Amino acid sequence: MTYCVAARLDAGLVFLSDSRTNAGVDQISVFRKMTVFERPGERVMVLMTSGNLAISQAVLHALVRQHEVGGETIWNAPDLFEATRCVGAAVREVYHREAPALHEQGVEFNVSLIFGGQIGNEGCRLFQVYAAGNFIEASQECPYFQIGEAKYGKPILDRVLRPDTSLDEAAKCALISMDSTLRSNISVGLPLDLLVYDTGALRVTHFASIDERNEYFRMIRGTWGERLRQVFAEIPDPLWTNPDDPGSLVPPSRVHQPLRVDPADAPAPDSYPNPQVLAQDPGKDQAN
Repeated sequence: MTYCVAARLDAGLVFLSDSRTNAGVDQISVFRKMTVFERPGERVMVLMTSGNLAISQAVLHALVRQHEVGGETIWNAPDLFEATRCVGAAVREVYHREAPALHEQGVEFNVSLIFGGQIGNEGCRLFQVYAAGNFIEASQECPYFQIGEAKYGKPILDRVLRPDTSLDEAAKCALISMDSTLRSNISVGLPLDLLVYDTGALRVTHFASIDERNEYFRMIRGTWGERLRQVFAEIPDPLWTNPDDPGSLVPPSRVHQPLRVDPADAPAPDSYPNPQVLAQDPGKDQAN
């Protein structure tokens, strides 16, 4: 599995991916999930993948073949929307070629992608592409996308990321989101690829490959955990004995009683089905 997160902000774009691939606890490998397509001064595009590694690599190969065959490709698309359509077309090409054989083996066609960047004078754009080749675009209301093991790192993104968040703060937020995922899921692992793009640069502006020796990420991991414990300790414990206290869990404004079952209402033991009878005639009870 993997975890990738990207954000589209007023100031630019942030992309972060892990690099762990596993087929069980004893088959763990490192494959980078982030690919950069760059023609300095004209376009910068970033693709991150999650799901079946063979399918992800086949999609990348299909994108390369688009350029060799001719026609519309990510390299000549007039804007990011059309470039994303090329990515979706590559996904569908791989699906039509590989899905029948995968289905025969009981394997799901599983791939998710995040694709974003800037072409020419158009503003930065960010898309999430699904296994069917269709896609959605990031908006002001939801400026980020996640793929892979998304649930562990989502709360910090929801609380912090806004369109006017600075790129440095967004990168820090993405790293904290990744740290939460690393702590909770063994299928996500170092090293990480972090790319930060400034609007209008039309070239990669900042990139870092982060491993366990990276001092900044080690500081993030230690500080975030310590501050969480500190804030947790500062929050008052719940009160049960004084309903008039504003911090009480049991204010007098409502009745606080659990749902109870009286023993008299419980079914008698002899009303339960006889397992021996069911074993002798399993269809008898179903018919009744």
